[in-house]
Formats: sequence, structure tokens, C-alpha cells
Amino acid sequence: MLQLNREGLSDKAAWEAAGIELPQFDLDAVANNTKIKPQWVHIGAGNIFRGFVANAHQKLLNSGKADTGIIAVKTFDFEVIDQVFKPYDNLTLLVLMSASGEFKKNVVGSITEILGADMNRRGDVDVDRLIEVFENPSLQMASFTITEKGYALNGPDGNYLPVVEKDLANGPDQPVHVMSIAASLAYRRYLKGQYPMTFVSMDNCSRNGDKLKDSVLTIAKGWAGNGLVEEGFVKYLQDENKISFPLSMIDKITPRPSEKVQSALTGLGLSGMEIIVTPKNTYTAPFVNAEISEYLVIEDKFTNGRPALEEAGIIFTDRETVNKIETMKVTTCLNPLHTALAVSGCLLGYTLIADEMKDDTLRRFVEIIGYREGLPVVVDPGIIHPRQFLDEVLQERFANPYIPDTPQRIATDTSQKVGIRFGETIKSYIRRDDLNPADLTAIPLAIAAWCRYLLGVNDRGDSFTLSPDPLLDTLQGHLQGTALGDRSSNVRKILEDDKLFGGVRLYEIGLGGKIESMFHEMLAGPGAVRSTLEKYMK
Repeated sequence: MLQLNREGLSDKAAWEAAGIELPQFDLDAVANNTKIKPQWVHIGAGNIFRGFVANAHQKLLNSGKADTGIIAVKTFDFEVIDQVFKPYDNLTLLVLMSASGEFKKNVVGSITEILGADMNRRGDVDVDRLIEVFENPSLQMASFTITEKGYALNGPDGNYLPVVEKDLANGPDQPVHVMSIAASLAYRRYLKGQYPMTFVSMDNCSRNGDKLKDSVLTIAKGWAGNGLVEEGFVKYLQDENKISFPLSMIDKITPRPSEKVQSALTGLGLSGMEIIVTPKNTYTAPFVNAEISEYLVIEDKFTNGRPALEEAGIIFTDRETVNKIETMKVTTCLNPLHTALAVSGCLLGYTLIADEMKDDTLRRFVEIIGYREGLPVVVDPGIIHPRQFLDEVLQERFANPYIPDTPQRIATDTSQKVGIRFGETIKSYIRRDDLNPADLTAIPLAIAAWCRYLLGVNDRGDSFTLSPDPLLDTLQGHLQGTALGDRSSNVRKILEDDKLFGGVRLYEIGLGGKIESMFHEMLAGPGAVRSTLEKYMK
């Protein structure tokens, strides 16, 4: 049996026979170089990091254009370290899956260390090593994939989260929140020599670098105000010649590990490919399955050098272009389509996005949102062509049957997304003299489907569990008492809330009544969601 560890890689012929490419560099030499002159720390060692970012750096190592690896850091669910990293010597088996069914497999060995950032464990070797790394002048950057929630310091009520309040009171010695940990490590670097470095958010959220900067600065200013750090620390973080927080746009689907992939790998003779679910509900495995398509665009604003990742397909550009690419993806060419499939898929009983794309009505639904309603107002970034991007989304990415991505996952936090994913396109129609938002059909239908989804009753009339959403109780409260067959409801209370829709007042622009009517058509009885979609998507 093939074993995914350093010793197991020695049988190169067996790996080659299994069709699995191995690292083409000296693992020991790279690990030793990284120990002495660390250059890259990554916080949040999840699937998109292991299956995209770490693999991109491996391409540099394979070609001799880098000689140090990445130090990965976990600030949450430390059990992943003991179950997925250490038993496999920090190696990951990456499986890229095309819509045609081809699996491309390689072992990623660019991660040289995995550290647990439990900063309250005094004398912990991982913490000591992490501090040592941040105090080293050679460190170029710390990157993050911690999800958008990882940057949030405030709760829904606007007040600081309890953990943040404690961190602000306790100072930089015992931080718990990931943003406090980042600020604490930056303070160590400041005290050691005010060395330059760059903090790069690689999370899939708008203006991610600004979110990271704002959160780290908020913590630093709080500590300074409480006399817990030197005043110069805040100036250090604000000095763009010392510390920078570039924007980025990342796009790659790296879903939970697939049982089909696990079975295929086991069939090739690999041992230890079990899927793991930790007590904190992290789904992980020694392998990462992902789509082939991938985009990472980064604002080229680094203060202490950076890896030559442009040699690995990463795009470096200016801030304006990053913003344009983000806008293209989030408001027209991908995210609105995903949300439309998510809420309608949940209502129609689908559990895979790829299966939805086999449904002629749903495919037509997202094609109209993208091609007919989105492209006329799309922001063209110049370096990625919007129509080609959209073609790839619809023909290769969403339709890929080997990507186990679910509408239930994508429906999470929809109340936080509709303002960007639909509201921005509506605003573009309002601004254009030659376009009328009241002429839109598929986008208002998607909003109506979301309101119908909020009832938690599918198109058969059966109850189902809604995905997590911070406004779920409030939104469902507006619809309380609404049932299939009702001809009236309080859905207007949702549609009148312009905060949900990015400041758009739907009734004033001729869309509120249209959406309300579509919602009530979907409410008529079992099968009404399907018949309504078919009616408008002819």
C-alpha cells in the first residue's frame, strides 16, 4: 500500500504507477532553508490553502524559483494538526477534477511546518517558533484564509464580541481571536526591529485587505489606548513602507472531501485516506479534491519582497484592477448565479449544484441572470474577459459532477449576500438611461425564490432545515403564519428593507411588486415553485 508520508514517497515508481506526481525538489533542503530564513506564514490551513495556494508555491519549488516553503498556522480546531498534518508529514494529496471525469493527482510538499497558535500556552514550542518566525527580518508575508467571519470583531448588535473585549483588556501576550493573534505577532516584529512585511488576505470577500487592516488596527489602537503597547506600534502598522495590506480576489471551489475520491484513491493502493470530521465539525482529509479552474489576483504592494507567484499563474496587478475583478465575479459572473441555484435547489430537493445544471429550467435561470441581465452592466477588468469567465462558470465549473458542492452550503448567510449579488446589478440598471430595472426578470425571480426558501418548506410541501444565517429569526418572523396556498403574506416587510438589498428601494423602482407577485405564485401550493420558474424562464 502507498503511504502519504516522507518515507512512503521514497517508492517513486509505485507513485508513478498510480499516476500521482511527486514534489520535484529536495524536501529536506527546503525545510532547512525555511527553518533558517522563513519567508511565508499562512494562517488558516484549510482546503483552499492546501489545494490552491500551497500547490502554486510548489510550482515555484519544482522549478527552482523558490527555496523556502510555507509555514502553516492553525488558530482554531487544533485537532486538525494531529489528524491531517502530522501523521502525513505535512503532505497533502491534491486531486483536481475536470468535468470530463479526468483526475489529476499530485502530492503537495510545500508546507514545511504546521504550528498551533494557542497563545495562552506559555512555553509552547509552536508559539515560541511562531514568535521566532515573526521576529525574523527574512519574513516577507503572512497570508490568511480564515473565511470572512474571521475578520469580524463585532457581533450583530454592533458591540465587540466577548472574546475581542477580553483580548483588548488583556493585551498582546494572551490573544485568542485570530485578529488579535495577528496583531500580537506584528507587535513582536515591531519590538524586534520594526521590520517590514505584508499581510495578505486571500479570503473570498470584498475588499479583504481592507477588512484585515481595519481589524488589526482596531486591536492595536485598543491596546495602545489601554497603555498595553507602545504608541509607535500603531504608526508602524499605518506606515505603508513598513506594513501593507493588499487586496486580493480568490476563486476556486474546494469543497468537503468526497467519498468518491476517497474510494478512488483507496483503489489505487493508498492507505490512510479516511475522511475526518473533528468535534468542531471541520470536514477534512489527507487529500483535497478541487476543481481545475482557479484564480488568484493580488494587488502588487509588498514591502519586504514576495515569492515569484506570477510564475505559477497568480496575477499581480494594481488595486483598481483587483476591485474590478472582484466586482465582475461577485456581482455578475459567478456569485449571483450561485445564490440563485442555492435557494431554488434547496426548494426543489437538489443536493448537488452539478445536478441542478442538468435541469433545463435552472440552467436557463442562471444563463439569463449571467448573460442577459448581468453582462450588459458587467465591470470589465481588462485582464480577464467577463464572457469567457462566465462561459467557464456555466459550462465547466458548475456542471462538474465530480465537485460535491451543495446548494445547502451556498445558501448559508444569504441575507448578507443578496445586497451585493443582486443589488449591485439593480443599481447599475438604475444608473443607466438605456436600461430599466423593472425590465429585469431572472434577478427578481431569484429574490422571490429566496423569500420562498425562508419558509423552510420545499416544493413538495415538506419542511427542511435552512442553512445558517444571522438574520434567519428576523426574516422568518416576518413570514410567520404564512403557509402554502395563502394569497397574502408579510413578505413586503422583507422587500421593503433596503439594507438587505444594498440600499435599493425595490418598490420605488418597480421591482417590489413584481417580486411579491412571483413569491405568491411560488406559494400557491405543492409544485408551484417549479411551475413559476418554468413560467418565467421560457
